[in-house]
Amino acid sequence: MTSTIVSVEWLYKNLDLPNLIILDASLKENQAKTLSDFENLRIPNARFFDLKTAFSDQNNPLPNSIPSPSQFEDEARKIGISKKSFLVVYDNLGIYSSPRAWWIFQVMGFTNIAVLDGGLPKWIKHNYPVENIPENEIYNLGDFKVDFQKELVKTKHQVERNIIDQKYLIVDARIENRYNGIVKETRAGLQSGHISKALNIPYTSVLHNNTFLQPEELKTVLKPSSQPIIVYCGSGVTACIIVLAYALIESDNCSVYDGSWAEWGLKKNI
Repeated sequence: MTSTIVSVEWLYKNLDLPNLIILDASLKENQAKTLSDFENLRIPNARFFDLKTAFSDQNNPLPNSIPSPSQFEDEARKIGISKKSFLVVYDNLGIYSSPRAWWIFQVMGFTNIAVLDGGLPKWIKHNYPVENIPENEIYNLGDFKVDFQKELVKTKHQVERNIIDQKYLIVDARIENRYNGIVKETRAGLQSGHISKALNIPYTSVLHNNTFLQPEELKTVLKPSSQPIIVYCGSGVTACIIVLAYALIESDNCSVYDGSWAEWGLKKNI
């Protein structure tokens, strides 16, 4: 299995693949206020990958913060993920939160995971089977093991230092109006604007009908860079869409500023 994306056709043909686990990384709500038409449905036997609680740091006041390696390892084992698992992750908006799950697994040193391109909407559009989401499922304990890749996660201090030394290209994945400070931030207490010298590549620009553009199209949208790249967004979710888009054109020099604008926007000087 690749560590990037798979099609709904591929997944449907490979539902009986040994060690395959399908993960549902849908969010119940998001800052874009985008609603899904399929909130109570899932791909058969998909396991819920809870980005908001089980797979985020609940002790961090910032939203969606990456969990500690030990927390991630424990929670991954609880939903039956093992070292030999083949993972496909999707969300019910098409491409929104699933790349965040994909990225966290990269950080935890596990690359045998792919995002379902088009997610649940495209799966349903093809008339593939779905089922109602049950409650309180229990799985056999997995033996997942973390191999933490700290270089994939950047801190506020590292971003501040980069404004001076310019070692990294900073990419802002938010929509253009937020980048330009034209619209008010949805989270209370945050200024509008962007990190100094950041380049704006909105996450929507690498998608069409909630699926990724083809690699040749992506190359015209993503800016080639000889520098490594740090991507940020509002809270670290949609930044991962841009990271995955770079991976689709075989560029693996991306990291994520996990605090993103939820942290940086609190600064007095941006």
